[in-house]
Amino acid sequence: MSPETQASEALPSRRRRTPRGGRHRGTESFVLPPGAPPLVLAVPGSATGAGGTIAAELAVLVETEQTGQPALVGHLEGEDKSLRSVLAGVRQQRPEEPAAVVVPLLTGPHPQVDPLLREAVASAPQPVLLAEPLGPHPQIAAALHERLAEAGLARADRIRMMSMVTAASGFLVVTPGEQPALRQAEVTSVLLASRLAAPVFTALLDDPAGIDAAVRQLRDAGANRLALAPYIINGEPYREAIANAAARAGAEYAAPIGAHPALAELAALRYTEAMERALTALERR
Repeated sequence: MSPETQASEALPSRRRRTPRGGRHRGTESFVLPPGAPPLVLAVPGSATGAGGTIAAELAVLVETEQTGQPALVGHLEGEDKSLRSVLAGVRQQRPEEPAAVVVPLLTGPHPQVDPLLREAVASAPQPVLLAEPLGPHPQIAAALHERLAEAGLARADRIRMMSMVTAASGFLVVTPGEQPALRQAEVTSVLLASRLAAPVFTALLDDPAGIDAAVRQLRDAGANRLALAPYIINGEPYREAIANAAARAGAEYAAPIGAHPALAELAALRYTEAMERALTALERR
């Protein structure tokens, strides 16, 4: 069997699946063949607290709803279930394939987390691929929309559920990080605006001047009731910052994204993309 054939067999095949009932149904799953390199969710923070719980829930969703194979979880802080120890335990099944594909549990670039990811991957004893962060993507916009709807701040869709009287008329997406993270969040904000049919602006979570400027833009656009959407997966480290940003904006706020099924689908998608890039590079040799 050629290296190209071996590598292609490790790629997930997209299959149309029967939709689940309810709002969390998806459209596709990515089925991994036995022996494929494992998908490893790389989680900022330690294994304790909300981040570990969210990652564990997403790992189950990746397996049951997407790949059909167990997903591993590695944390970037602490010794318990650390990413380095998880990568040290994986083994390369075929010489032309990576031992694992690391998918960052991030909505976009993060100046503190990104170097830790690169160091962990570079120090792995076996070749490991590093996939792109989960966002930006329309699925994250859908997850933000759903969290807003759950908080009573947006209609679940344009036809049913809530009237415009009960929904907010302007939305502020806040993200931690620096300018690269802001630019990624702005892409998702555009996608969210198209879903909500309402103005959406973006600001860094710890930038009061940026929040003030976004609020002025929303007011200028005619928004009289504001809602804040945290562009954050694990909101525990940012709980106070989110509340402070909402208070400054005079806005109500939704829950962070958390263990949303859309993130499990995106993790499988990023895995696929990383494997496809590796296969393309192999074929060009």
